[in-house]
Amino acid sequence: MALVCKFPSGSPILRKCLKSCRTLRPLLGLCTADYCCGSLQKPGTTPGRASEQGKPKEGLQGHEQTQTEVTLDISSSEERPEMDFDKAIRDEVKNHLKLLKNEFVNYWIGPEGRPLHDVLLEQTRVVWQFRGREDLDKWLVTSDKVIGGRSEAFLKMGKNNQSALLYGTLSTEAAKDGENSRSGYCAMISRVLRGAFERRQSYDWTQYNSLYLRIRGDGRPWMVNLREQMEFIQSQERMYSYFMYTRGGPYWQEVKIPFSKFFFTNKGRIRDAQYQLLLDRISSIGFTLADKVDGPFFLEIDFIGVFTDPAHTEEFAYENSPVLNPRLFR
Repeated sequence: MALVCKFPSGSPILRKCLKSCRTLRPLLGLCTADYCCGSLQKPGTTPGRASEQGKPKEGLQGHEQTQTEVTLDISSSEERPEMDFDKAIRDEVKNHLKLLKNEFVNYWIGPEGRPLHDVLLEQTRVVWQFRGREDLDKWLVTSDKVIGGRSEAFLKMGKNNQSALLYGTLSTEAAKDGENSRSGYCAMISRVLRGAFERRQSYDWTQYNSLYLRIRGDGRPWMVNLREQMEFIQSQERMYSYFMYTRGGPYWQEVKIPFSKFFFTNKGRIRDAQYQLLLDRISSIGFTLADKVDGPFFLEIDFIGVFTDPAHTEEFAYENSPVLNPRLFR
């Protein structure tokens, strides 16, 4: 209180107060330490034992020991949140049962509860569109960084949250590890559709004959890849591909690719023996950039869908022979 008041000749009084405070400082520290140890004692100990533990043994060293004991008592395990694993398992089972119910409804009534004849008569269907962050979570972005390259690819929402923007930098510089001699690719792949209890599902596009996209690019050529759902691990590298050319500029373009134009590839190489794409076993779609041109790139996508073109009657665009594909001529 003497420090707050002002006196005309306050300098000698202030010096005396400071000297008295310095002499009383160790006594005040010991009293506050005893009070803290007595008030924050463990629930299972008696006050006598707590006071004995709180007494300092050797001056300042004992005061440090009491402070450590106080901090250990505050961080008790009773304040930690408990995890209810039984409730988490029950909620997970309920969610999967709800998904299983929706699958039964889609099978017996129709997709999304609509009558089946209305679904069969529709000419166009939007499979993927980008209107929020949850739509981006359905996709994966990868590049040659997984093998030591320097290409980078990123995915984010476009302007006004009405499109997805895939952008980055392509680099053809190979990794200096002695294992990979080629590099320079970036890709965007959709996640595999999962049903109840994490079962792999596929898209059924048998009533459509063309792929329909609305995109805007920078003039680079892209590769559109369709994967079939395969039962064997050795067949995961098999896919069907076709080229997609972007015009560049600020205008959107609509791309229509017939399914009959997709050619069979394995591990990035076109095979001599060609097979027709099975439209009832489509598992994912992807876009790959590998034009061997270093520099930045971007691809903006509004939606990806399928539609039926009545003017397109071609079933398969590539020829086969008994030498190349003898299984087709048995």
